[in-house]
Amino acid sequence: MAKKYFGTDGIRGKVGEYPITADFMLKLGWATGRVFAKEGSGFVLVGKDTRISGYMFESALEAGLSAAGVDTRLLGPMPTPGIAYLTRTLRARAGIVISASHNPYYDNGIKFFSVDGAKLPDDVEHQIEQYLDAPMTTVESAKLGKAKRVSDAAGRYIEFCKATVPPHLDFKGMRIVIDCANGATYHIAPHVFSEVGAEVVAIGADPDGLNINDECGATRPENLATKVLEFRADLGIALDGDGDRIIMVDHKGEIVDGDELIYIIAKSRLEEGKLFGPVIGTLMSNLGMEHALKAVGVQLLRAKVGDRYVMEMLSEHKGMLGGEGSGHIICLDKTTTGDGIVSALQVLAEMQRTGRSLNELKSGMSKYPQVLVNVKTDKKVKIEEIDSIKKAVEAVEKKLGDRGRVLLRSSGTEPLIRVMVEGVDEDEVVRFANQLAADVKKAIPA
Repeated sequence: MAKKYFGTDGIRGKVGEYPITADFMLKLGWATGRVFAKEGSGFVLVGKDTRISGYMFESALEAGLSAAGVDTRLLGPMPTPGIAYLTRTLRARAGIVISASHNPYYDNGIKFFSVDGAKLPDDVEHQIEQYLDAPMTTVESAKLGKAKRVSDAAGRYIEFCKATVPPHLDFKGMRIVIDCANGATYHIAPHVFSEVGAEVVAIGADPDGLNINDECGATRPENLATKVLEFRADLGIALDGDGDRIIMVDHKGEIVDGDELIYIIAKSRLEEGKLFGPVIGTLMSNLGMEHALKAVGVQLLRAKVGDRYVMEMLSEHKGMLGGEGSGHIICLDKTTTGDGIVSALQVLAEMQRTGRSLNELKSGMSKYPQVLVNVKTDKKVKIEEIDSIKKAVEAVEKKLGDRGRVLLRSSGTEPLIRVMVEGVDEDEVVRFANQLAADVKKAIPA
């Protein structure tokens, strides 16, 4: 059954536009409380990133949970993966994250974690939606939920992150620039890396409620690249607003994306005899990663775009490592969800283990040129049912052979057909992408 409010990664939108409003969040807190109150006593954790609307939504969720008779533990600013970790270790009924991840400050959203630190199952989201469409009630005063702040939340998560690398590893002498995107890691990431011995230069660590992801962080790593060269650092780490994405920069100022980082971690685990199952990427994962992994005997499987689908496929195929080129990296041998800080630590550990720079570690993988052309449509169409488009795709695939690939998909949010062509030869890739885009325009009925 289709969901009315929940998307693939919770509920997200522009602040002040339904459902990202204070009254909806009050009702959402109540609905969540009603669902989890049925499972017995316990509390729900609420954490947020640094955008200004987080104050408003934190208060609204707390009031709704209280009206349902459920206690709240407030974490304040905390990375999304930190909330997942604390939900699990504090044995909370659920964890609520107030964040729009890499989006600008005027957006916000809500996502949930279950007691085991994973995304909520579909059936629980359906139950919450049923209450959202029901009249709101309030328990009697003696049964109202209480709220407390968790004062040591940041310290607990910092210690967890440090524990994901062997304690004997010494990062002294390593200079790192960390871009916290003026987001939820601003008071955490610099401490983690300095406490494992590195010299840290922190940027994007002065949030004011409005500057989250503003020309900084994982979606704008060019600024970090400049700082790495300026400070003559060994590497740079760019996180996004809620800390679940990571992009790195090597000492030459070259950007190292999620696909390259997944390759480095996979090869490290393989050489240590600790890799099990296939690596899970997405339909957009670079073909260069697939070929590089294949060369060392590791299989890559592709999920639909979105870390939720990567996680589902990891579970299905009993894998331990997966992610996206955008920087969502899931190391299930270390944690239960995508975690930028933990992923960075795994790469640093491999640098120390091998004595190789980040630039050297990524050299085993060559990224292939990838061209994306968006074709606007007047309405949604099922491109897989149009014969002329299928024939055009088959013709390009035949010419590319195993040197490239083609992907056509409809946007889930806009009236667009996304035409992606990837291959060894950039000129060929550009030509085929434009040719297919023209074929799609011609084939779609007005």
